[in-house]
Amino acid sequence: MEHLRRSLKKIIPSAVFKKAQPYYHYGLAYFGAVKYKHPSKDITVIGITGTKGKSSTTEILARILREDGKKVASLSTIQFQIDGHAERNLFKMTMPGRFFVQKFLRDAVDAGCEYAVLEMTSEGAKQYRHSFIDIDGLIFTNLTPEHIESHGSFENYKAAKLTIAQAVANSPKRPRFLVANVDDEHGADFLDFPVEQAIPYSLQDLTLHTLHKDSISLVFKDTTIRVPLVGLFNVYNTLSAITLAQALGVSLESMQKSLRDIPAIAGRVEHFESPAEAVKKVTVVVDYAHTPDSLTQLYEAFPERYKIGILGNTGGGRDTWKRPEMGAIAEQYCEQIILTNEDPYDEDPLKIVTQMKDGMSDTAPVEIIMDRRIAIKTAIEKAPDGAYILVSGKGTDPFIMGPDGTKQVWSDAQVVKEVLIEVLG
Repeated sequence: MEHLRRSLKKIIPSAVFKKAQPYYHYGLAYFGAVKYKHPSKDITVIGITGTKGKSSTTEILARILREDGKKVASLSTIQFQIDGHAERNLFKMTMPGRFFVQKFLRDAVDAGCEYAVLEMTSEGAKQYRHSFIDIDGLIFTNLTPEHIESHGSFENYKAAKLTIAQAVANSPKRPRFLVANVDDEHGADFLDFPVEQAIPYSLQDLTLHTLHKDSISLVFKDTTIRVPLVGLFNVYNTLSAITLAQALGVSLESMQKSLRDIPAIAGRVEHFESPAEAVKKVTVVVDYAHTPDSLTQLYEAFPERYKIGILGNTGGGRDTWKRPEMGAIAEQYCEQIILTNEDPYDEDPLKIVTQMKDGMSDTAPVEIIMDRRIAIKTAIEKAPDGAYILVSGKGTDPFIMGPDGTKQVWSDAQVVKEVLIEVLG
């Protein structure tokens, strides 16, 4: 199907192809719902949208509901899970097309699931993949510039996200929930829809929040919730999940128990340590951070640590504006920087990282190593004892995407584990 789409795109005039696309995607969404008998009518559907934190919030909320005794399905950039049965998302997209989301919901309903937690993206909304899904609630995490070339402007990007909130307002389900981060300047706009419960959340809702070396703790309504995740961003992700969970009737005691031993979220500030017998101890962190703001937050999660940043720039042919900015951020926070290949698609990969380097000063401690595995190996070899090596941009992405749709099977986490043993084992 994708091969056919590419072929048609080459022979159909671009203006005609672009004009026809919305009708094509809308038609697919409609027929998918019909084919799978409108499964969203028979399950509570919670959407998660925003620029950052969607996958982590999806996993956190699904964990809370599951540990509270509910049967849960969840769909995210990381994985697809139905009542405890999980498989990696290998699609290089959060909301796959060709009826996938509707089939996922049908499978969830047939498995007896009561809840489906769905990560929802602007690209998915642009292609109507949220249409004909009766949504009960939505969490909005935050909004910063991303996918600007695809949407045409930040305003269009935001508008695509807002169509998901509108879908909640249009839903026949009752009650409907909108939960939004009002510490973000755009949060109030995601609450401005006629629903039964429009619930803001803010750090001011917490009596106290603390960032520990290996965890976070939140004091929410006199209940202390400790979570083995790190960074201020995960305080926000956790707060959003517990805010909606409470609206759904989950007790704070249940949430406290479910989150105190939540497993690491794959590809999201995921830690890997030197082998136990290694003389040199380093920590490698794999994270999806692929915007200036998320990269800054990743680096700030490890203050007073010697940091080596390994980064490329997610997606050739898109968001070119952020390349020098991300280079400048890496120089600000890292003692060493390695620029490497990521997902060039049809663009020259060396050109991408060179544009990142252009955002750095002439004295920046940077080198370019285009082979991503060698870049990781070099960082581990060069790292001083106690250093943190932050491998950003791909997270759980299963491929490095090249020209003409070619792709190389890839896993940052697997490569990191192998190279740690190879170099330090």
